[in-house]
Amino acid sequence: MNIADTAFPQSEILDRLHAVFGFNAFRGVQADVVERVLAGRSTLAVMPTGAGKSLTYQLPAVMLSGTCVVVSPLIALMHDQLRSATANGIRAATLTSVDMDRGQTIDRFLSGDLDLLYVAPERASQPHFLEMLTRGRVAMFAIDEAHCVSEWGHDFRPDYRLLRPLMDAFPDVPRLALTATADRHTRADILSQLGIPEEGLIVAGFDRPNIRYAITARDNPLRQLMTVIAENPGPGIVYAPTRAQVEKLSQQLQASGRPVLPYHAGLDPQVRADNQARFVASEDMVMVATVAFGMGIDKPDVRFVAHAACPKSIESYYQETGRAGRDGDPSVAVMLWGAEDFMRARQRLAEVEEHRRAGERTRIDALASLVETPHCRRALLLRHFGENPPPACGNCDNCLEAPRVTDATEVARKLLSAVYRTGQSFGFGYVEKVLTGVADDRVTQRGHDQLSVFGIVTSDEAPLLRPLARALQARGALVATEHGGLALGGDARAILKGEADVPLVLVPKKEGRSGRRRGAAGAALNPVGDPLFDALRNLRRDLARENGVPPYVIFHDSVLREMVATRPGSLTELGQIGGVGSRKLDAYGDRFLEVIRQW
Repeated sequence: MNIADTAFPQSEILDRLHAVFGFNAFRGVQADVVERVLAGRSTLAVMPTGAGKSLTYQLPAVMLSGTCVVVSPLIALMHDQLRSATANGIRAATLTSVDMDRGQTIDRFLSGDLDLLYVAPERASQPHFLEMLTRGRVAMFAIDEAHCVSEWGHDFRPDYRLLRPLMDAFPDVPRLALTATADRHTRADILSQLGIPEEGLIVAGFDRPNIRYAITARDNPLRQLMTVIAENPGPGIVYAPTRAQVEKLSQQLQASGRPVLPYHAGLDPQVRADNQARFVASEDMVMVATVAFGMGIDKPDVRFVAHAACPKSIESYYQETGRAGRDGDPSVAVMLWGAEDFMRARQRLAEVEEHRRAGERTRIDALASLVETPHCRRALLLRHFGENPPPACGNCDNCLEAPRVTDATEVARKLLSAVYRTGQSFGFGYVEKVLTGVADDRVTQRGHDQLSVFGIVTSDEAPLLRPLARALQARGALVATEHGGLALGGDARAILKGEADVPLVLVPKKEGRSGRRRGAAGAALNPVGDPLFDALRNLRRDLARENGVPPYVIFHDSVLREMVATRPGSLTELGQIGGVGSRKLDAYGDRFLEVIRQW
């Protein structure tokens, strides 16, 4: 982009970028987005998590006359961003149901004393909020998590649909919509719903190259999760599908030796808030949570995200795993999946409104393709979002250790035939006995030892039955009955007729596939045993405690690493390090220089 085309000289924009954020240059498409906003043009920016979306409205907010109104879906997210903005010297406030200083915040807005005003969509859509805005000066609107406005999106929120009239009341005020997860349909819907022209779409790409993706069948989830935790130092998130599983896992994972806390909607609100605050401030805690956790957290140093079960869609998976490695350092995303995850998901289709059912079925099929692919996980993810990536990334389990693929079509036909001939009412264990010729009392009493499928699976084929049943359930060729048995579904009949093939992915049984490999991408970049780095982290921890903020709000690990590498001897030299803006230089510079001089 050519920043000189905007109303602000290029030198002024870059000077403010460095003064406020400590950066000498923009990253990725940040400059393109800032250009449009400063020129008063409405924009939809699709940028991956960690690409610096908040900077694209925070920088214009300190340069434009008036207040940037930021609509954000979660109070925790607003308060997290408020801390970071304030630490950079930006005049910011939140207007939420839990804030006790609402009157003061409104006065600050009306007097022009705010760069940023964060509000929830429920408040922003109210007539009294519009009336308040008309009495002040609005510089721009920023709509965070904009995919929530779209029924095509994975996290639709009706209140987002009510934002259009608010913004239309200020026709000359630019609007900036931001999201990390939006496929082609969702992007088009966001543009339409928020009144942004098609030429205002900027897509940065979805790749998060610092995240290593690993997906494996769930066989001993506690052992598998303990391995992930042991291999990945630093903060981490374990997602579990139910409150009960969150509670159980959070207790069991205490044995890892790391601090572990639960988070779910059933906890007392104060306990939930305290647990979240402790996680945000921690440098090694593991949070076991339902998927609601994380959307309100802008914690950059999460080193791993583990799913104890399948998420509901590829979009959800991308968003949830994107909470790892926002600081750009190597991180790991691990998913443990089971056939029952897909069976439950397909059963829930009956509860979905009919006009959305086809879309939800497509999402389930796409997720099944991701877990069952023998090819690059990242390439499949990026193609899902409309990109054309190279065939291999070198940083997912399948690229690092390619699985073997075998043609299991004939064994699949035997398995499906046995399910059909036994009446489509028994679970896998029973069907397996029939196929392998185990004539126990249940089998003989029902006469299933007389079926043509009894004992037709050879000893070489028998080990394939369980992974094959899992794959067929993910694919939808086997579905669950209301009593927990197996029945034919999807393309089962095409498989039986020889009209569809069944390739089966056979994953090497090695622990490395569930976490990071030896010394590879999951390994932290932070020096181990370096006395200066440890001293700087201790100082950062002390300053965070003094200021009531998480350590990363003071400085990211990458800033501390650069201090160790360059050993600045003056405030001027310290101010040249990326991420050290003028506000932080004034507030913390002398304290960090004092520690550096000791080494």
